[in-house]
Formats: sequence, structure tokens, C-alpha cells
Amino acid sequence: MPSTVFVVVVMGVLGPLVGSFLAAVTVRLPRDEDIVFARSRCMSCERQLAPWQMIPVFSWLAQRGRCGWCRAAVSPRYLLIELAAGGIGVWAAVAMGRDLTSSWLMVVATAALGWQLLLIAIIDAEHFWLPDQLTWPLAGTGLIATGVMASGAPWPQIIGMFVGFGLLWLIAFGYRRIRGREGLGGGDPFLMGAIGAWVGWTGLPSVMIWACAGGFSLVLARLMLRRKVSGEDRLPFGTFLALGAWMVWLLGPIGL
Repeated sequence: MPSTVFVVVVMGVLGPLVGSFLAAVTVRLPRDEDIVFARSRCMSCERQLAPWQMIPVFSWLAQRGRCGWCRAAVSPRYLLIELAAGGIGVWAAVAMGRDLTSSWLMVVATAALGWQLLLIAIIDAEHFWLPDQLTWPLAGTGLIATGVMASGAPWPQIIGMFVGFGLLWLIAFGYRRIRGREGLGGGDPFLMGAIGAWVGWTGLPSVMIWACAGGFSLVLARLMLRRKVSGEDRLPFGTFLALGAWMVWLLGPIGL
């Protein structure tokens, strides 16, 4: 196993590169644009970006947050997503590197989970949307990663996938029958099922606790800022589920 410092450096460099791709997906996916082969371009002048204009973090800072062609302002969200992805990569290396028995597989699996959850959290926060193109791959990578690490069928994760989906589906169904309106988005059960494919069925209650805590914290913050809060307000619950999944993956189920 390479030294922790080496792993941190590698993941710290790889993270912003992944973040650059994630930032592009957050823009293109809601617009139903190609997310793999389409060339990056300025959203103002539509000119394709040169290679030196697509270097993660550096390009945005060097150009002072403006397009290199038309000088239109470029949203700092790109920079923030790249930095967040870099932070996830470093976090994965540090968290997993404390254990001398840790392997590259565990570091990469942790970073892959974090990057997928980051993308899902942003999409849901901005569009209240959890597309199958994101939740289903999350489930697939979870079963693959946990299966390889378990050297066999990851039964706790397989069970967790079905339990996670069924849990939120029943909650949504019950809310709809009692209140006569939708209380959860259609993608939330699929996301919970995908999370179960990573943390197993024993981790699902803790994911819900973290998610609810995050949602209540947002409501409390709005109340403290004296903003109006009502039962009709929408919350991106998928964003909070992503947070809960990340915390449980790193810290384990609460109390266990």
C-alpha cells in the first residue's frame, strides 16, 4: 500500500478533474444535452473552450472568473464543485489511509461514492430531480464495490437495496393516501435503494436520521433568518439523503 501522503496527493489531483466533469453534467443533464462527447463551450458566446481554459481550478482563477473569449462572467459554481470533488478525494484518502490494512480499492470506492453523491445532491438541490441516470449507476457501483470487498455476494447490501426502496415507497404511499398529495419525489425511493446498495440494510436507519437532521437544520436556519416557512415548501430530500449516506459510509451506523 503506498504511503498516505502519496495517496492524498493523487486523489487531490484526480478530484478536481472529476469535479470538472461533474460540473458539466450538472448543467448538461437537466438540458438533455450530451454529457460525454459534447465539447465544453462558453454559455454566453457559445465558443468552444481551448484546452488551457479547461484546467480545473487553475483556469477559473487565472481568468478571474471570466470567459477567455468574450470576458463574460463564469459562475463560481464550477470552481466550487471542482474544489468539493477535490476535497472528497482527499477526505477519502485520509479517512481510509489511517488504517494500515486499507487498500486502493477502499480509497477509490469511497471517493467514487462521494463524487456520485455530490452530483446527485447538486442536481436535486437545483432542480428537485433525481434522474434514473444517476440513481441506478449508484446502486450498480455500490453492489460491485461491496461485492469485490466482500469477495462474494454482498447480501446485506442486496437486502438494503430492496429495503431502502420499499421503505421510502411506503412512506410516500402513506403520505399520499393520508394527505391527498405528494410528499416525496418519485426518485427518492430509488436513491434510498441505491444507498442501501452501499451501506447495507443496517445503515439505512442512520441515513434517515442524518437526512432528517439536515432537513430540520435547514428549516431551523430559515426560521432564525425570519423567513416564512410553510407545509407547502419543497425541500430537496435527495440532497439530505446523499449527506446521510456519506456520513454513514464514513462513520458507520449510529450506535454500531
